[in-house]
Amino acid sequence: MTADAITSNGPLIVTAQLSRSDQAWADGLRRVHYPTDRNLVPAHITLFHHLPPSLHAELRTLLKALVNGTAPEAALGQPFGSGGHVALAVDSAGLLEMRAIIADRFDRLLVPQDRALKRLHITVQNKVAPAVAKETLGLMRTQLRPRPFDIAGFAVWVYEGGPWSALSQHRFRSPANAS
Repeated sequence: MTADAITSNGPLIVTAQLSRSDQAWADGLRRVHYPTDRNLVPAHITLFHHLPPSLHAELRTLLKALVNGTAPEAALGQPFGSGGHVALAVDSAGLLEMRAIIADRFDRLLVPQDRALKRLHITVQNKVAPAVAKETLGLMRTQLRPRPFDIAGFAVWVYEGGPWSALSQHRFRSPANAS
């Protein structure tokens, strides 16, 4: 599929991508803790859940401008969860600022879920029994410590009723820790 040819009417999803090493680490957590039949996409930080597919060209242009400079600094925060999910908090004022730029551009088309101020996170477990999530959360809290990690860029996906199809990727010109 070319970057401009969308053959699905599914909504667009915008995610922040992790560096290769952080991606491998987060995907490993998902392989261990996420239900296998539901683990259809790589680990990610969702920025928008439901943008109209008609925005893809304009969205790509905006994302290309945003990645033209240095990646935002980011840090892994505390694990959290409730009910049947567990996630790792992501602290990044820079990424939230970039998300706000995108939200301002497409404000009139945002669904309520995408209008809300985001608590950035990486989901490592979802749609499990509450007791299973509670056990995983306890494990994450004892094993993981806050640490810096790298945001590599943005990805645009189309939701197709379960799996997502990649439409475009936009990588930062330089990492956050470049001097």
